[in-house]
Amino acid sequence: MAHRLDASVVPLDFLKDRTVAVLGYGNQGRAQALNLRDSGVRLLIGQRNGRGFETAIADGFAPVSLSEATQHADILMLTLADDHMGSAFAEAIHPHLREGQTLLFSHGFAIVYQQIVAPEGVKVGLVSPKGQARGVRDGYLAGNGVPALIGVHQGEALPECLAYARACGYSMLLKTTFQAETETDLFGEQAVLCGGMIEVIRLGFETLVEAGYDPELAYFECAHETKLIIDLLVERGLPAMRAAISDTAEFGGQVVGPQVVTEASREAMRQALKRIQSGEFARQWLQESAQGKPNLLEGRAATESSEMEKARVRLFGNPGPSLR
Repeated sequence: MAHRLDASVVPLDFLKDRTVAVLGYGNQGRAQALNLRDSGVRLLIGQRNGRGFETAIADGFAPVSLSEATQHADILMLTLADDHMGSAFAEAIHPHLREGQTLLFSHGFAIVYQQIVAPEGVKVGLVSPKGQARGVRDGYLAGNGVPALIGVHQGEALPECLAYARACGYSMLLKTTFQAETETDLFGEQAVLCGGMIEVIRLGFETLVEAGYDPELAYFECAHETKLIIDLLVERGLPAMRAAISDTAEFGGQVVGPQVVTEASREAMRQALKRIQSGEFARQWLQESAQGKPNLLEGRAATESSEMEKARVRLFGNPGPSLR
């Protein structure tokens, strides 16, 4: 059973005389930086030129290079992309690190798969919010922030982790390790959230369309209504979710669900987890990135031109630019 941590054991003024740098101003870095600023933390933004740089300026920050941020900060939160973090660390961060600084990560990928090896004398900790950037920011503003995982890889970094989590407004804090956070996160993304669940939705849509039903009707039934079910599941738990739906839906789900998601699916999940644990997936992803991400881009293009996406656009229109 996961052990809960209490951020209140760290004084409110723990960060008062420390400078925190958020390195990388993408969606997650931006949400955390805005929360930290609102909590009164002395803050630097390290961001290379590009969209993140312009967004940081629009938000009222004066972004500096990763190197400059490293030189002037006491605590560094790295929110750079997994596939670029290792090279950015080697080129712009590592040469300027000094003893006593703290490196924090929102995800343990770079440490677990040794894309980053921190020098001795530098503390290394994990503060991983269990929510997307929008939830991190909205939760802070609402006063009921998302849960987060806390871990220490090197040195006595726990006080910095707890203080950072408190300043970001995270609610429930669970103690873990870099390895456990990374492996469970990757598995959840691949086997359930961004992989398995999406494939079930896509195949359900295609099954109805192939049977002659209108694509818009198929979209409503297989994609649109998932939000209702997921919201009920997250907010109230599985028993309450099932209590909120009809007996017909509950019984049908009990009968057909195990026929659709079978023992073969469970075995595929086990194999996916083994590839994550062995580092095979990390190597595959880093190689994909080094080659310009051809498979990722091909899959993205196929999704954007799919019949399911066309049905969604016909129903609701295009929401505008991508969130990326």
